[in-house]
Amino acid sequence: MATEQQLHGEVVERADASGDGQPAVAEVGVEQVDRSVAAATTPATRLILALAAVHAARVAQIAALMLDEDWLEHRRNRWPNTANLHLLINNQTANTTGRASNHWISAPMRGQDATLERLRVDRQLEEAMVKGPDAPHLAEVFGLDEKTAIRYASSTRALMERPLETDPATSPRTH
Repeated sequence: MATEQQLHGEVVERADASGDGQPAVAEVGVEQVDRSVAAATTPATRLILALAAVHAARVAQIAALMLDEDWLEHRRNRWPNTANLHLLINNQTANTTGRASNHWISAPMRGQDATLERLRVDRQLEEAMVKGPDAPHLAEVFGLDEKTAIRYASSTRALMERPLETDPATSPRTH
């Protein structure tokens, strides 16, 4: 069964793996990723994008990352008096020990089709497509709870059972 969802003005078809009417995860298109990459104009934003897209990190996880000695030299040059050990700080958090807000972390990708959350989900889906719909593997690699890992595995099975695209140029993964 397939459901359709309106997404930023375009209709996206999604497999309904569970049969409960809830949309399953869907891949992010190459053009959407390219627009998000283009929107990442600062080193901090590029790091945030990579953490979401490559490591499937959630916004709150990104905000909570702490420093190690390798990064401290750069930080001492930028904010010489900060005691904040979070990896990402800004003008509001440099003089505190608090983390940057979720809003600040996700703001650069707001308005993009490939948001940090969609990139994170796409990375988990990619892992499931490559390694197979193995819920325990997904739970271990990404720290997912059992229900979420099962949902990803079910969505992967549904995507893998769909007929192949007849025109490779229309597949989002071939651009």
